[in-house]
This record gives sequence, C-alpha cells and structure tokens, in this order.
Amino acid sequence: MPAEPLENLVNEDLTSYQEIGSLGLGGLGAAEITAYDPISKRLFAVNNGATNKIDVIDLSNPDRATVINSIPLAPYGGFVNSVDVYDGKLAAAIESTNKQANGKVVVFNSATLAEIKVIEVGALPDMITFTKDGQYILTANEGEPNDAYTVDPEGTVSIIKVADYSVRTINFSALESQLATLAAKGFRIYGPGKSFIKDIEPEYISISDDSKTAWITLQENNAIAELDIVAGSFRKIMPLGFKNYGQSGNEIDPSDQDTKIEFNTLYNNVFGVYQPDGIAQYTYNGITYLLTANEGDAREYAGFTEMRRTGASAVILDPAKFPTATTLKTNAQLGRLNITTTLGDTDSDGDFDALYSLGARSFSVWNALTGDQVYDSKNELDKKAFEIQVYDDGRSDDKGTEPEGIAIGRVGSKQIAIIGLERADAFAIYDITNPTAPVFIKMFKTGDAPEGVLFIPASKSPIQQSLIVVSSENDGFIKIYKANKL
Repeated sequence: MPAEPLENLVNEDLTSYQEIGSLGLGGLGAAEITAYDPISKRLFAVNNGATNKIDVIDLSNPDRATVINSIPLAPYGGFVNSVDVYDGKLAAAIESTNKQANGKVVVFNSATLAEIKVIEVGALPDMITFTKDGQYILTANEGEPNDAYTVDPEGTVSIIKVADYSVRTINFSALESQLATLAAKGFRIYGPGKSFIKDIEPEYISISDDSKTAWITLQENNAIAELDIVAGSFRKIMPLGFKNYGQSGNEIDPSDQDTKIEFNTLYNNVFGVYQPDGIAQYTYNGITYLLTANEGDAREYAGFTEMRRTGASAVILDPAKFPTATTLKTNAQLGRLNITTTLGDTDSDGDFDALYSLGARSFSVWNALTGDQVYDSKNELDKKAFEIQVYDDGRSDDKGTEPEGIAIGRVGSKQIAIIGLERADAFAIYDITNPTAPVFIKMFKTGDAPEGVLFIPASKSPIQQSLIVVSSENDGFIKIYKANKL
C-alpha cells in the first residue's frame, strides 16, 4: 500500500500487539479471508463453513466485533474464495460448483449488500483485489485440474473494468516460447501432458502503487508473473530458483519421527522449492520490492501425485552426490522428508542427484525489476516458532511452519510485514523498512491455521490505531490485535 501521509501516522510499539477481540464464525472453513471497509467500519469475512456466505461484521468497536448480517452465496455457485472492498463496493470471487468451469465475480453494495453486478471470470478464481485507484478488479484464476487429472483448465487472470464491468481474461500463451529459458531458472511445468497454459496456476495478486502493474504468484510453478493491467498483457515470468539447505543459516528439521526438534544440520544437494502463496509489494528508494510467503504446495490427485518420502525404496540416491545415502534415508535424518519426484534426476539415469522439498519455510524479498532475491528469512521462522512453543514437529517432514499469508503496512516511521504461519498457528512481525535487511520483531500465537492476515492502518482504523486481523480456517475464528502507542 502507498505510504500514509505523515500526519496520519501513529507511533506504536511493534512488540506490544495484543489480542483485543476474538469472534468465532462457526468452525472449519468459517473464517478464511477478510476485507475491511473504512466507510462503514465493516469487516467482510469469507465463510465456507456450514454454508457458503460472506459474514458482515461491525468493527466499529474492535474489542466487541459482532456479526450483523451475512450474504448467502449459494445462488452464485460454489465456495467463495476471496473478497475485497473499495469505495462502497464489495467484490467476491466465487468458484463454480464444477471447479473446472468458469467462476464468477459478484459485486455488492457494501452498505446495503445489494447485488450490483455478476461477471464471469476464469476457472477457480482463488484471489480477488481492487487496484489501488479502484478502476479495476483482478482475479487470480487458478484453474486446478479434476481429481483424475483428465480436465485441466487454463490458469488465467481476469481484469474487470469497474466503470462498465467489462472483463478480459488472459492466459499465458504469449510467454510460452520462453519455457526453456524459464525452466533453467527453476520454473516448473510438470503436470500430465505438460501443457504450458494449463499447467500454470495463478495464486495471489499484489498491485503497484500506481495501479498499472500486478504481480501474481504462480505457486505450483515456482514463479511470479508481471502483468500490465492497462494493456491486459503479461510482461514476464520471474522464476524463483531453489533454496539450498546445505547453506549456513538454512538448517531445517526434516523429520517428524526423530523425537526432537532442532535446526543444526546442513544437507548438501537438498533444496526447497519456494512456491509462494501470498505476495505484497512496496517501493523503497525508488525500487519496487516483492515480499513472498514461501508456503509450498504439492499436486496430489488420484490421476497424478508428485510426492514421495526420501526413505522410500523407490527413491534411490546417487552414491556420488549422497555418499552416506543409507544413513540419510533413515527416519532420524532425511527418510521422512517429503520430496517431489518431478525434480532431482539431473542426468536421467533413474536416481536422485538432488532432493527437492516443497516450500522454503521462510519469507523472501525480491527485486521486482530484476527478479533477484535480496533477502530470505532462512530458518528464522521455524526457530522463532520453536522458541515460543508453537512449532509443530508433525510438520517437519513437510513444510515446517508453512508461511502462507503476508500483509504489509506502515506503523509510525516503520514499514512492517505480517506473515501468517499456517502450521504454527501464529504470525510474525518484521520491520522491513530496509527491504534488504528485515528485522524480526516478534511472533504471536493466534487461531488454528491462519489463512488470512490483514493490516488496517491507523488512518483507516475505527479507533485511529493500526489493527492486525487474522482469520483462521480450522477453528473459524477471527482475532484482532492492537499495539500500544508510544
């Protein structure tokens, strides 16, 4: 988001955020993504619990947040995946009851809740956002396959012009000629059939301050796409490469069956695939930076699954690359680590010359122009989760804390990032004022499996102080946090 005017900034103690409000919306799936309307002081929450709806919450007193209404969405299709608000308009991304068919965007009046417009978009619209000037609505249409992997829709982005609700849905065909170059840098096209435009799965969107550019995470494909919003065309795809777990600072705990939690072993020829979910952007000293929450996501379908444990008999380690293979394949070391079978056999001789697990157990900062990584939190999120006793060793063999959502904002003179940790039931705050050298501030326990993190700046807050709103999909709770003024 653009920096707030200096007169609206409130100096607050970043270490002092504490829960001031908690609201249960109904259990599993009942609190996924939220959006805040500063005009009506309402919070809108995606609720796919017992029924598909948007809950309308009065946030005028954040310590006494109350559901005052809801918008039933069954008439529009399947699950609602995302919401956003701008200037009296509430936009919702709704998948079809047949997930491989085109989905819908429904725009409502955020005050009266009356329907304004229904617009058809691509298959499985997973995230929705207004541009910062409110002129466009964008959706990331993931286009996931069916379970048999016999139907795989194109991954697309839809651009809706708010003035007349005209829509353009754009696939990635214009960049297909670059596949070989992209793949050499870590871009992945690997599903059955390996169709470029069908294999790409857009996940999350961040908009530039001038509303002309969008950056979209392509999670399964391990990349970020850049979109010219006005022209309606993709400029480029930026592959993200891989994280080296043999590099100092990247030590992981790869086992859920070693009766201990520790982060002190380096593993050569073992890598993480960044595969970010959430993304946010901001500009510092004239340079735009992209922040990503490197969750990781596997393709596991009846018709195709990529994952296998390192200890499985079918996973044969190259003896030159892994001279201690027998020991490494024990459960106390790498045996329990889930890896993708789509990477690692670099010489096509049937064994693994390298191992690739999904996700990077971190958040990263990337130069938006060059695609270069300028910062990675290494193993700090897992270690901090362990320190406050929220690290789940049952996830060590998969993706650790699983950083999923990320939001940024300004508190006083500081730019901060809030990172939701799905498998630690926690969120972390970093000072990212200097994007090349973020500083860990504090980690906070929150609801069960935080899916959405939302920052409300003091200038838009109902109490003139910044708020952090965390929505958790497993327990259906929304939790609201406020810091102390300095």
